[in-house]
Amino acid sequence: MKKLLFTALLSTLLISCHATARFYPVQGPLSAQTPPPVFVGKISGAFYSGSMTVTGVQGEVFQGRWEAVKQPVKTTDAPPTPPADSEMVPIWDSIYGNGFYVAHVLGTRLYGRGSLTGKGGDSLKVEFYRPEDKGNTDAVSVRGSLKGVAKDEKGNVYKVTFS
Repeated sequence: MKKLLFTALLSTLLISCHATARFYPVQGPLSAQTPPPVFVGKISGAFYSGSMTVTGVQGEVFQGRWEAVKQPVKTTDAPPTPPADSEMVPIWDSIYGNGFYVAHVLGTRLYGRGSLTGKGGDSLKVEFYRPEDKGNTDAVSVRGSLKGVAKDEKGNVYKVTFS
């Protein structure tokens, strides 16, 4: 039953709907601009992967794929630890609070990661997750509960929200 509910939620979010993401610069040169620019992105996909497109400053378009992050095996022997390949852990904690990644992101079923490339060669790394909320199954609420972070190679860090 849990697997069926999860598949239905994920399918509703990623197959029949495209989520819109907003990227708010919170650290780096773009956050110092008044007002700071807000990037807009689209995410789509099926089950555990999909595509992302983000329009940046001066219309630069970043495109790429996202994939679900393989979660560590749950155990009662030791507390969960972040994967060695995630350079984004400190960004989660700097935006949402110390220890946020381990307490909320690590181990969730919907946790995605993508690398996007702009036509000018710039790159944007994105991660997002959906908190576990067993009581809420409508697609709009599911999209609105997604949270994310992103960073580019120019020193900008972004808080990502979805609608």
